[in-house]
Amino acid sequence: MTQSRDARRPVYAAIFLAPHLDDAALSCGGQIASLTRAGQRVLVVTVMAGDPPTAVENDYIRSLHARWELERDATAQRRAEDSAACAILGADFLHWPFADCIYRLHPVTGAPLYLSDDDIFGDVHPAEQPLVAEIAALLRTLPATGQLYSPLTIGHHVDHLLVTEAAQLAFGDALCFYEDYPYAQQPGKLAAVIGDPPAGWQSTPVALSDADLNAKLEAILAFRSQLSTFFTDRADLERQVKGYAEKVGGERVWKKEIGD
Repeated sequence: MTQSRDARRPVYAAIFLAPHLDDAALSCGGQIASLTRAGQRVLVVTVMAGDPPTAVENDYIRSLHARWELERDATAQRRAEDSAACAILGADFLHWPFADCIYRLHPVTGAPLYLSDDDIFGDVHPAEQPLVAEIAALLRTLPATGQLYSPLTIGHHVDHLLVTEAAQLAFGDALCFYEDYPYAQQPGKLAAVIGDPPAGWQSTPVALSDADLNAKLEAILAFRSQLSTFFTDRADLERQVKGYAEKVGGERVWKKEIGD
């Protein structure tokens, strides 16, 4: 484990960067539970956890809030869900002030930047490039850690792309990458990022015990507002999560080979 840059700061075995307030539990909940059960300290940093601009609203936001059954103070309620999930996993957490992409506005015109599923799974809007440097600057203030994990960007969500670009700017080759779940289980999504066969990437499976998997499931269930996005009910959640864990040997992390 590396030594802290500041003796007053805690030292973490691992820090997991989550674009949204459910990504760490969905993608890495098992390994987080495994680490904390072994007495290791883990920090989950959710980057896009900030409140939206005052009175921002449009049909796309309304449709998502309706699906989430969070008509008022949606972000605050989602932060509460994340606090509960991190407690289940035994992890510390930080909620950073950047708003989810569905709430972000053009810095000049004030127009919404992302107004559909096609938008949020498309390319990052050119007006958001300065955001990469802002996030990278905040990332550099994090406590020292044995390992830092960022999304592999499977699924091509704009917030995942921004966080990982910023993490690469801040930490370079020191990064490891986790598989963005549940996008990772969708055919062709992983290969779109790393190639088939993988080009310049090495994977490491993280074996999970039954206790690890159960903690992951309970943490995902803490995100009540988000379950309907990916799962029909608890049985479907368990089937999908356990099925993917069996396929890949638990959870899987990736490292970019130096020089590639």
